[in-house]
Amino acid sequence: MIGSIAIAMFMLAAVFALVRLVRGPALVDRVISLDVMLVALMCAVATRAAATGDQTYLGVLAVIAIVAFTATVVLSRFVERNEAGGRS
Repeated sequence: MIGSIAIAMFMLAAVFALVRLVRGPALVDRVISLDVMLVALMCAVATRAAATGDQTYLGVLAVIAIVAFTATVVLSRFVERNEAGGRS
């Protein structure tokens, strides 16, 4: 019961982040909202793994964490280069 409520709250947080992703207004806002969405997804998967006791979700959690970290680093470097006027 409490696991389902927690997953619903994490999905609600992801929906709010999706709204921020669509509305913007800046690229930095969109990067942060993508990061928030991935963290909410990770929390929902971790809650599901804890509630069911199934360890197969932990592999999925690790993949989501790696993708989230890589995407955040790449997008932040992209934003940094665009704000610096293309200088490296």
